[in-house]
Amino acid sequence: MSIRTTARSSFVGDQTLYHPWGAVSPSFWGSAAVAELTSSSAPAESASVKDKIAAIGAVYAAQGPVPASILAEQLDAETVAACGEAHLYVAEIREVRGYLAHLAGDHRSAVGWYLHVVHMRAGLQGPQHPDTLGASRRAYSLWRNVPDADSIALGVELLATVTAVHGAEAEVSRHTRDHLAASANQAVPEH
Repeated sequence: MSIRTTARSSFVGDQTLYHPWGAVSPSFWGSAAVAELTSSSAPAESASVKDKIAAIGAVYAAQGPVPASILAEQLDAETVAACGEAHLYVAEIREVRGYLAHLAGDHRSAVGWYLHVVHMRAGLQGPQHPDTLGASRRAYSLWRNVPDADSIALGVELLATVTAVHGAEAEVSRHTRDHLAASANQAVPEH
């Protein structure tokens, strides 16, 4: 069974691939929507945000997690004021904040920030976007490094999030569920 739309985009062997966005016509490139996107200050802000994120890393290396976390919080507030809450720059900064919390030993905050970023990216880019999948994998990897005392409670939060975003049978959901079950079995003493 195949579904056909009018938007044929490419051929793979003898199979035609159809993309959900349809065909882009020359009139699209002259539209107001494209003019608005291309006239925004996003590229300049992008370089600035990336430079500021790099500066947070330098502050961490020189002064430790507290000054770096303060700088990240300030950059978060500035970026939200400039771009709005629902923006990829905000997601990037919040992931940095999560990583800094992890480095400072605040695992609950770290996992919380990472899960927040997974939700943000899923809302902004879609649950199957490579960046959203990558954010979920990074949240899983971070959680795997959480000390045993916090691991199970935070693993339950991670599993709920990745299952809600990607589905119960997604790879990250299965890995989380399997590792959480193994952790729970180790936490229960045998008699």
